[in-house]
Amino acid sequence: MKTNTFKQNFTFKNLVAPLVVMAAFVGVGLWGFLASGYTQPLIMFGYIGMSLGVGLGLYGTLPKKQKPIGRRLTLFLVGLFLILYAMFMGHENSQIEGALFGLLTGVIQMGVIHYAIAKIFGPLLFGRMWCGWACWTVMALDLLPFKRPAGRLPGRWGWLRYLHFGLSLGIVLFLVYVVGFREGASGSIAVTWFIIGNLLYYAVGIILAYTLKDNRAFCKYVCPVSVPLILTSRFSVIKIGQAAGVCNDCDACEKLCPMDVRISDYILNNQRVLSTECSLCQTCITVCAQDALKLSFGFDMSRQDLLRERAPKVTAETVAAN
Repeated sequence: MKTNTFKQNFTFKNLVAPLVVMAAFVGVGLWGFLASGYTQPLIMFGYIGMSLGVGLGLYGTLPKKQKPIGRRLTLFLVGLFLILYAMFMGHENSQIEGALFGLLTGVIQMGVIHYAIAKIFGPLLFGRMWCGWACWTVMALDLLPFKRPAGRLPGRWGWLRYLHFGLSLGIVLFLVYVVGFREGASGSIAVTWFIIGNLLYYAVGIILAYTLKDNRAFCKYVCPVSVPLILTSRFSVIKIGQAAGVCNDCDACEKLCPMDVRISDYILNNQRVLSTECSLCQTCITVCAQDALKLSFGFDMSRQDLLRERAPKVTAETVAAN
């Protein structure tokens, strides 16, 4: 049965998105190789493109219960590769501070190019796919047990990530222009910064996950990388859209969406999922019993993020007050 399902799903239609993403990364790597004469861009972006292509291809062709294997495989293939590359091959800081150091000091290494492609210009094509398929922080956080979030915290907690981004930028500006420190992009200090920064991200992410019972709490409230991603992914060509099935508003997609996007609201309004919080993890596609969702290509955008918020806690005091 599983073999028959795989054969049925192994169609050109299900492989279009994987092939497009893979071709985009391989093309960038080839351009970098031809422009610089160095093989590093071709190796790095070629590897990432192949990993994404394999993972997305598996997701599109495997039976439903096995589909998450493709994404988890890609997370580890890309996440571990980038961590090892930064520490042992590039000797650089691939955190956001390292990219900022590189831009301000003219040290344009793979970290800067990576941010430009994966976080700035790439999202115009594939949105926040980086967050769902390649992030080394998500690689670890997705192993935690809280895969069914209760919704977003009400209020403006998401602004913490803008504060984090501003703090990172402020620290780099201070060190470069006031202190005169220029070694934050590459070298032993940069690698140490990268290691310590990653450990802090993991620690904060795990603490938040267990406190809020939500694997992606760090991504929703604290992650500074989401700031540029939110801006450019609004124009993404690839988004979740309506498939052949008809949405019956069962809300299974929303209840299991790790980013709390109100997916069915978009679909029932005859829209693609226009939220900049969508990481294209495709969990919604997997859990939809009606087969009403798919990856789609188009040109559209919205200024409104439809997100599911947590229901307020009912206490004895609130009951007595009502």
